[in-house]
Amino acid sequence: MSQQKQKAGTLNTAIDNFIKTTHSYWSGLFHCYEIEDFPRTNNDLEHAFGMLRHHQRRCTGRKVAPSSLLIRGSVKLACAIATKLHSFTASDLAQVDIHTWLELRSQLQKHHKARIEQYRFRRDPKAYLANLESRLL
Repeated sequence: MSQQKQKAGTLNTAIDNFIKTTHSYWSGLFHCYEIEDFPRTNNDLEHAFGMLRHHQRRCTGRKVAPSSLLIRGSVKLACAIATKLHSFTASDLAQVDIHTWLELRSQLQKHHKARIEQYRFRRDPKAYLANLESRLL
């Protein structure tokens, strides 16, 4: 771009500003173009989220996406995008680092317990608070 800015005419100053701004950011500013099928814009990313919600509604038969999408959404989205790009075999899945997997499972378990606590509180706040108080004493 800087080599051919003379051809831009009146947009010369805009090109200078663009070059100055992009040089001030980290080297990975445009890494989305280095990875095939990586979402380029917010619209592409929103499309990926929308497709995930659509498939979740179709799989469950519900009108809205299930609440598990809130808890396990990061995992489900990564899986949906990855399986769209590549078919995995059992040997591919067996190469996963067990410690990373266990850490992810513990995080998901914490989220799941928090959701159960919220449900119990909404169902019967007095009983929930009495139970919580008895556990603390």
